[in-house]
Amino acid sequence: MNLFTQIRTLVLETLSAMQSDGQLPEGLDFANVAVEPPRDPLHGDMATNAAMVLAKPAQMKPRDIAEALAARLGEDARITSAEVAGPGFLNLRLEAGQWHAVIRAALQSGAAFGRSDMGQGRRVNVEYVSANPTGPMHVGHTRGAVFGDALASLLDYVGFDVTREYYINDGGAQVDVLARSVYLRYLEAHGKDVAFPEGTYPGEYLVDVGAALKAKVGDAYVDQPEEVWLADVRVFSTDAMMELIRGDLKALGVEMDVFYSEKSLYGTGRIEAALKALDDKGLIYRGTLEPPKGKLPEDWEPREQTLFKSTEYGDDVDRPVQKSDGGWTYFAPDIAYHFDKIERGFDMLIDVFGADHGGYVKRMKAAVAALSDNRVPLDVKLTQLVKLYKNGEPFKMSKRAGTFVTLRDVVDQVGRDVTRFHMLTRKNDAPLDFDFDKVMEQSKDNPVFYVNYANARVHSVLRKAAEAGMTFTDADLAAADLAGITHEAELKLAKTLAEWPRLVEIAGRTNEPHRIAFYLYELASDFHALWNRGNDRPDLRFLQEGDAGATSAKIALAKATSVVISAGLGILGVTPAEEMR
Repeated sequence: MNLFTQIRTLVLETLSAMQSDGQLPEGLDFANVAVEPPRDPLHGDMATNAAMVLAKPAQMKPRDIAEALAARLGEDARITSAEVAGPGFLNLRLEAGQWHAVIRAALQSGAAFGRSDMGQGRRVNVEYVSANPTGPMHVGHTRGAVFGDALASLLDYVGFDVTREYYINDGGAQVDVLARSVYLRYLEAHGKDVAFPEGTYPGEYLVDVGAALKAKVGDAYVDQPEEVWLADVRVFSTDAMMELIRGDLKALGVEMDVFYSEKSLYGTGRIEAALKALDDKGLIYRGTLEPPKGKLPEDWEPREQTLFKSTEYGDDVDRPVQKSDGGWTYFAPDIAYHFDKIERGFDMLIDVFGADHGGYVKRMKAAVAALSDNRVPLDVKLTQLVKLYKNGEPFKMSKRAGTFVTLRDVVDQVGRDVTRFHMLTRKNDAPLDFDFDKVMEQSKDNPVFYVNYANARVHSVLRKAAEAGMTFTDADLAAADLAGITHEAELKLAKTLAEWPRLVEIAGRTNEPHRIAFYLYELASDFHALWNRGNDRPDLRFLQEGDAGATSAKIALAKATSVVISAGLGILGVTPAEEMR
């Protein structure tokens, strides 16, 4: 049940009736007519911009449309008042039964309340994390992993067919560096003194990998030249790191559907096929790029190269795909990878990148647009940096990793649920502070605690009711007489519940799962406010001694709140708490 959709339907039907009666001209487009919460709740329950968006095409004054619309809407039993404000906005107030219906719908639908078919089963590929397989995941990867996973769950919730995908960057030179670093640990396992040159990976996490290599091959690679062992150690090391990364993801509650190897693109004709598809469209040519202003990028050469006409699809400059020596640029396999996604039949692609990939967005969008003839949209979400604090001081070092704080460091200290929720308390492209002390506080300033405390309070009410001999199924609560739910604090909570289906669709349309976290905090605030009112007003308490009817109505409101909190936390990958200790 989406009450906002229902009232919008009422508005559109009324506008159509006004056309039939000659109050509005025919041929108007109602697509931009919206019904949403007013900016100031004091102005009403809902507001519509109908008069404002129709005034110009109708060649009428906005207030004239608004007043005529208000008069008609006021005749509907669901509307208690329709008031024109400002130049032509229309504020609506709904009768209490509409909010009672929301409570019933939440109880009747349970976990399905708020689910949507907006996606209509369209296939979407969400690629996220995609960390280089050179070590454990660090805190920056943590944010991207949580964001991508919550986004995938959100899109599933609104009706998309979602594939979660990890792109293993195992085709570049960094994997050779990993192999050389593991080889040094292998020599160390044989009792050799080793030194880690600059650019290698000195973290202790490779000690076990070096020992495992020794257990597998014995001394076969000791004192051997690189050409003897590099290829084998590269594969061995990558497999070991991916096992470590899979363990990190599992600790965070992230499960991928697909792990796609960059290496599988090389020597298989896939890169060549992708570039041929662009060449067949006249988008590949030989040329020399002008030197860019400022720092030179890695893929610029002052000589003729093979270039992709990315400027024809909105990029700032054309991009190299093949170097003058015949080797591929970093961009070439990425083009092939996205071409493969298109060939797999996805209707929409989403890439979650770190903030340092901002300069990569336009070229990647250009490639996907060109390869799919603008059929498949690509949305690139950048996740900004996470700043860690402990005891009020920046927290920067992990002994095991050598140079950074790992995902496991964070999860081991504060737990999976706290980590996931807090990573979504800011929009993905905004910097995030993660204070180990504050995220564990039991206070209103800690969103994950505050939301879960609301859910735990609901369950404490249910337990106390059962102890008093009153047990209610969801069906019992849905059938309760809710006429007594009339206080402003109770109705405010019901009105926030009514926003859930609308909020979910907005978050799904914009690919912004942080909206779910924000909403849950607001819902919890309304619940706690009602709970606190009960301290001074016994008639607002959820348990009404000696009055099973009033108790069932109030518990229905509380349980509906728990239904929505549980659904929202489920999207975020957080376990709802039924008890706080």
